Amino acid sequence: MFGTFQQTTLRIEVNAPVEAIRDSLLQPRQFKQWLWPQTFSAGLPDVLEKETTFTGYVGPIKVQHRVADLSAQHVCLLLWEGIDGFHEWRWGDEWVQSRIEGISLLPINLAQSLNLFRLKRFLEES
Repeated sequence: MFGTFQQTTLRIEVNAPVEAIRDSLLQPRQFKQWLWPQTFSAGLPDVLEKETTFTGYVGPIKVQHRVADLSAQHVCLLLWEGIDGFHEWRWGDEWVQSRIEGISLLPINLAQSLNLFRLKRFLEES
């Protein structure tokens, strides 16, 4: 994989209960809305489960995802192709945290910041 090793962790407060945050992260029907302009492969389940594999696209760049770990307030996605690494989410009442580590040519920190801003807006408008 070409690129540089990057790691970033961001935690934000959101005006939303834990259930709404969880659903926005684990239900493709919801995360497709706030992760725009990223698109996803067809055939995603209604709710992500452990071992679910899917493909996301950031423009022409393909990023493969696999749910490696999942609990009531945590999900860890293994990533490969456009980013080789992992994306870990943790959440609770009125907060969400995103941690990404990987090798990529993409500016991971910028994308992560924009995605968290979009998630916060999505949750507060819902």
